[in-house]
Amino acid sequence: MTGLPPDFSSQMQALLGPEFPAFLEALDQPAPLSIRLNPAKPSGWTTKDLEPVPWHPQGRYLPERPQFTLDPAFQAGAYYVQEASSMLIGEALRQILDLSLPLRALDLCAAPGGKTTLLASLLTEDSLLVANEVIQSRTLPLRHNIAKWGLPNVWACNHDSREFAPLEGYFDLVLVDAPCSGEGLFRKDPDAAAEWSLNNVELCCGRQKRILADAAPLLRPGGILLYSTCTFNHREDGENARWLAEQYGFSLLPLSLPPEWGIVDTGAGYQCYPHRVKGEGFFLACFQKPDDGKKADRAKPRQNKKWSALAKIETGTLAKDWIHPEKEVSFLQNEKQELRFLPAGLLEEAAYLSNHLYRLLPGQSFGEQKGKDTIPSPELALSTWVRTDIPCCELSEYQALQFMRKEPLAGIAGAGWRLMRCEGLGLGWAKLLPNRLNNYFPTEWRIRNL
Repeated sequence: MTGLPPDFSSQMQALLGPEFPAFLEALDQPAPLSIRLNPAKPSGWTTKDLEPVPWHPQGRYLPERPQFTLDPAFQAGAYYVQEASSMLIGEALRQILDLSLPLRALDLCAAPGGKTTLLASLLTEDSLLVANEVIQSRTLPLRHNIAKWGLPNVWACNHDSREFAPLEGYFDLVLVDAPCSGEGLFRKDPDAAAEWSLNNVELCCGRQKRILADAAPLLRPGGILLYSTCTFNHREDGENARWLAEQYGFSLLPLSLPPEWGIVDTGAGYQCYPHRVKGEGFFLACFQKPDDGKKADRAKPRQNKKWSALAKIETGTLAKDWIHPEKEVSFLQNEKQELRFLPAGLLEEAAYLSNHLYRLLPGQSFGEQKGKDTIPSPELALSTWVRTDIPCCELSEYQALQFMRKEPLAGIAGAGWRLMRCEGLGLGWAKLLPNRLNNYFPTEWRIRNL
């Protein structure tokens, strides 16, 4: 790969020694392409004969890049296009945490949502995952990807890590996938190489320490913190990991990884190099907070000023028509008559967190009330909690693309709301009237590049 910054080349030569030429050769090869399947949304991709990612049961390598935008299964959330090395987080959690328990988890630097959706698939239905992104413009793709994954126990918010301070001791798991200098992305993004400098590495290192310092108190005693970057240098990786362990008394947790995977144990975490693994550069360190036996004080939730819970009678009426009968659900409503739904066991958590995180969206969007009518939300169409016997229209792939382009659809009869599906996967809503079809697919999600 030409155009590497000289300081970066010197750094990597010092890190890798005799492996440096193989590293350079790997950067000249095409980057591997991988996806991660959504176990809650089986599709045609589930049965395709594809090379598996060794460290993740739902990870698959693709031999070539399809037009993902034009794949209804992608738009419906049947899979997420994710770099293979970063899927190592799933293997780490399976080894160090009892995932059969209900957990409170936080993805502190969540956009665009790859690691959020990975965590969501690992957690139980009665667990809670808060997905935070500090940059407001990045919350829109995060919310869209969460919606496509279809789980109402994943809640997005938009806060600086400092603003989580009132939640000291609340979480069982915190993931800090920290903003970094991006050395592991040079092969995919030459602009990242052009922007790299030793000064930027130092800026990133300081920012990462600040985020880690904000994250550490949020864990309960004995809780788990994962720290990851997509970079190689010791300043952002191993040195920050050792700093966290020393500063807060956290224990670095070892993983048992087969040697044939090619992942390097650095002594302060685990490193993926592109000449050793079929993936990009990635660093992961796993920590456990000391268990001092103390429990965080938690005030009784105050009345949520923004969202109020619906009464059981109203909840039952709404759930009966739209939500899978086996799901125990609660509903929240705001002053604009917007409705959100969530697992019933998380209602108290919604009240507690909403009083501390004022830009939190608890639960999944359900729709809004207009008089006696319910207007279903686009997110509801993507939910895994929607009734399987809800009135629907099964579309061909061509019709699905027409629907998502908001083009006219002919030959569809009936009356009332219909879930528009392709291969059994929900895409959005349409309302059938005697002489036309009203397409409720969101304009901001509309497919334009055909």
